Amino acid sequence: MQFSPPLEEGRLLKRYKRFLADIETTSGELLTIHCPNTGSMLNCMVEGGQVWFSRSNDPKRKLPGTWEISETPQGRLACVNTGRANRLIEEALLAGVITELNGFTALRREVAYGQENSRIDFRLEYPDGFAFVEVKSVTLGFDDTSVAAFPDAVTQRGAKHLRELASLAREGVRAVQLYCVNLTAIDAVRPAQEIDPGYAAALREAVAAGVQVLAYGVSLTPEAVMVDRRLDVIL
Repeated sequence: MQFSPPLEEGRLLKRYKRFLADIETTSGELLTIHCPNTGSMLNCMVEGGQVWFSRSNDPKRKLPGTWEISETPQGRLACVNTGRANRLIEEALLAGVITELNGFTALRREVAYGQENSRIDFRLEYPDGFAFVEVKSVTLGFDDTSVAAFPDAVTQRGAKHLRELASLAREGVRAVQLYCVNLTAIDAVRPAQEIDPGYAAALREAVAAGVQVLAYGVSLTPEAVMVDRRLDVIL
């Protein structure tokens, strides 16, 4: 995925009210931009650190731009726009990068399913049935390890999705939890037990029920982001 138009650079002044960020561009312009991330963004931003944002020319928009990439306190780059994850995974599926899921004949997005009124990110159709794929964007890294973690805040919605996947797996339907790790210099991903023990327990229960857990990392620069490699999953 190429960033088009090209991203602009600035430095972060502060993030607040979850969806707002004040930045200063390299030309000295002060802007309030949209922060498209509902999580805590723990360990993936630092005041005064570099950021990259996309600028909008849409006169109907209240804010002039969207925060896309952040420099982390560990010196990594994080794609903080969680809306990018599904598009990145779709590109990778269609390109055959996610080899475990190759061979599908049709792809549908946002399909309603489950007992808790959920929508699956992707339903893949194969000659012998369906695979239901739930995607989560991961940006939480740490100083002393190349292992990322999910989630960065308590997520009841994430646990709900795991319950739904587990129900499918028990019925013999292929169910997949796929972590899109939008963070550079990462080799593996794990559940963040210290942040959300409920989610970690739900993940273990899902695996025991037969849910397949995959993680893929990205190459990330201010010019482009692309899913490019499988990562280990540490349960």
